[in-house]
Order: sequence, then structure tokens, then C-alpha cells
Amino acid sequence: MSLLQRARRDGATFQNPVPTASGLQGNTIATVWRLLRGPEERVPRPALPPFRTDASAYAGPAADLRVTWLGHSTVLLELDGRRILTDPMWAGYASPLPFGFGKRFFPVPLALQDLPPLDLIIQSHDHYDHLDPATLRQLARLQPTVPVLCPLGVGRYFTAAGFAAAQVRELDWTDAAEVAGLRVTAVPARHFSGRGMTGQNQTLWASYVLQGPAHRVFFGGDTGPFLAGHTEIGQQYGPFDLTMLEVGAYGEDWPDIHLGPENAVQAHQALRGRVLLPIHWGTFNLAFHAWREPVEQVQQLAAAAGIPLLLPVPGVPTAVEPAGLISGWWERKAAVTA
Repeated sequence: MSLLQRARRDGATFQNPVPTASGLQGNTIATVWRLLRGPEERVPRPALPPFRTDASAYAGPAADLRVTWLGHSTVLLELDGRRILTDPMWAGYASPLPFGFGKRFFPVPLALQDLPPLDLIIQSHDHYDHLDPATLRQLARLQPTVPVLCPLGVGRYFTAAGFAAAQVRELDWTDAAEVAGLRVTAVPARHFSGRGMTGQNQTLWASYVLQGPAHRVFFGGDTGPFLAGHTEIGQQYGPFDLTMLEVGAYGEDWPDIHLGPENAVQAHQALRGRVLLPIHWGTFNLAFHAWREPVEQVQQLAAAAGIPLLLPVPGVPTAVEPAGLISGWWERKAAVTA
């Protein structure tokens, strides 16, 4: 039976494509205490220097295949002459209240007002580390005509921020949209949604297939291990010139909702990806592991599997080449600047 189906509901709540535990699997109080007080180097010490994007790099036409990783899951993707922004999130904290948890490690390298004209915004789901209403309000003022694609129920955040309803399109899994010469298909992901203690899973979450005239890109958003689904996506939509998959914020207390390095490598292979861009790491303290651990592990696993990685300096527009690129900006003795 195919896993590439439209989303199912149980009453008002959306269901994952396979059985999934979305909550903490251990003792909640102990987990929160460990998140706040664990011994790992969760936050860079010393603090990272700021990174800066040279906005003049976008003065000409958009590139055929280039990325500017702005931190976490926010990527300015140039695909066959179009510019797409994924999960725009410029807030300083990945939480509803700035009380010291989830603080950004470095400012977003590119100011919102310096973004080049966008052809599309893509939103994966509504969690705080992916969707920030203040960012959306600024984008609505700065680029009021850009089209938006998002999962079912998430469009209200964009219209509340000032985007016209006509330019915001909500997609169910397997829905496709033609925008600016690109074909974008929402596909199932294994995650959850919600921005509070109540109302969980009342909006949908999704990954995306982006097809241009010459290249294909997979944006995973947030998803847990979903090997059978990724295999089917790879068979139907692949191969992909680039996969953008999360490698951070994993933990044994939430095994079903984030990939982590090992599952990301397996997903990339199942998707028939060529170059892997690890995302969702190195930006916020959201898990037990040391902040460098995801990138260190994914390098080892990718090297063993012969997978080219794209690990650019934050904020630096970087062409996607078959050999990938490992900048090493996170290394303790690295003196890399943008």
C-alpha cells in the first residue's frame, strides 16, 4: 500500500503516515531539567562571531542551483533561475517566551530587508523554530506579492501577518502547485504540529519536492525516520540533485519525530539524492546533544557511504557542485568567516 496519500484525520487532528509517538517518551520533569542543565556543550563556547552575507551576490539573475543557509531550516534556495525561501524564521529565540532556552547562536546573516526579490516562500509546519509571526509581518511589508505554499491550516499565520489570501495556498500531502515555472509537491512527513499545550496536530506538516526545468530538490522540513516513505518518494520523484534534511535536535526521548545524522543519511539514499545539505542544526539549543555533534556524526556517516555533503559557511551563497563542500566553520580552531 502506498504511503504517498493525502493526510488522514482523527476528528480535528491530523495523523502521521505511520504510527508515531510525538511526545516525550521519558520522564517529562527529568527531561526538561536535563535540557536546561545538561553537561554537554549545547551552546558554542566561546560565542560564535557574527556571519555576514554579501547581498551584492544576488544582484544578477538567480543561479541554476545555489543555496544560502541562513541557519536551522531557513534556506534561500536558487533553483533554475528562481529564488525560494524555506521556513523563514528571523527571531532570536525558538520558543514562545525568551527565557534563555532556544536562543539563537548567531544572528541571521542576511537582514530581511536585504533579501533579493523572492519567487516563492515554502513553509513546512508551524513550530516556533520554523515559523515566526514577526518575521512574516516584515516579509509581508517588504515583499507583499510573493506567493506562499504551506500545509493545511498554516495559511492563517501568513494572512494574519498581512499576506493576501489569494497568494497563500495550502497543500495537502500529494497536492502539487505550479509557481514561477516550478512544480512543487507536498509529500508526507513524520512529525507533528502545534504552538501551545492545546490544539496539537490541528495543522498539517509536510516535506516538499521542488522540480525545475533542469534540477530537483527535496526539502524535508521536520520529519522522523520514514524509510519506506522516502524510498517511495525517491522512486516517484527522484533522483534529487540536492536533499535538504534535518540532522539536529534528535534524542532518545523523541525517537519518531526527528531524523538525526544516521537516519538523514539513510533518507538521502532512499530519496536517491546526490548532494546532501544538512539543516536544522548549529543554530538553537533544542536537544541533549552537543551543538557540534550532528555535523561531526553526519560527516563520518556520509564519508563511509560516499555521500557528498554541502556544509557552507552560514550566509554564504554556495553553488551546489557534485563534490559538495565542507567549510569547517564549526570547528574549534577554524578561523572561517563569511
